[in-house]
Amino acid sequence: MKTGILGGSFNPVHTGHVRMAVEVLEQLGLDRVELLPASRPPHKQGQDILPFELRMDLVRRAIADIPGLGANPLEAERPGPSFTCDTLTCYRTKAPDNELHFILGASTFLELHNWRRGIEIPALASLVVVNRWEAADAVAGFVAEHWPESEAEAEGVWRLPEGNTIRLLDTPRLDIKGGHIRSRWLDRRNLSLLVPDGVRDLLEERAEEIESYWGERKKV
Repeated sequence: MKTGILGGSFNPVHTGHVRMAVEVLEQLGLDRVELLPASRPPHKQGQDILPFELRMDLVRRAIADIPGLGANPLEAERPGPSFTCDTLTCYRTKAPDNELHFILGASTFLELHNWRRGIEIPALASLVVVNRWEAADAVAGFVAEHWPESEAEAEGVWRLPEGNTIRLLDTPRLDIKGGHIRSRWLDRRNLSLLVPDGVRDLLEERAEEIESYWGERKKV
């Protein structure tokens, strides 16, 4: 089983997340891409983070009826902050024969040395670095600095001695941020095409609860 993993706070999940998952699924010929909300994002501890189960419900709405995409509640089973190295270790324990592909943006990839055991992550899963090719030089330099034993297999693809790869993947860029969604939701602006319709509808259905985290909405 070739499985892609797209983690994040998903506060809320938006169209950019879903399109990224679809692009990786198709371009790499994976069997499945799982969206994995962080239970306690270590880099986002603010009071505006929605409860885990609500973020999971939003992810399920976002990917409904899209073949090959799934939502995984794994993080709810683990105590403490959601560190990627621990998450991938859990994946390895539960499904040791799966071929794992961890998906992240180029700017995030270039910060891996600041993560907990970040430089060890390619030993746990292949990395799929999603961005346009203007990031190629920076990514190549980062690979050479931190994994000097890697070998270039093709343009934008490096293989590590353990067998996993680091791959730069060109995809359409949808520059949408969770903060954009939250501020527009609070202002009661139209979220069409920024979030999937199911997400937009659930944000309205659970509006009173969401206001207790994101703040009071603009009066009608």
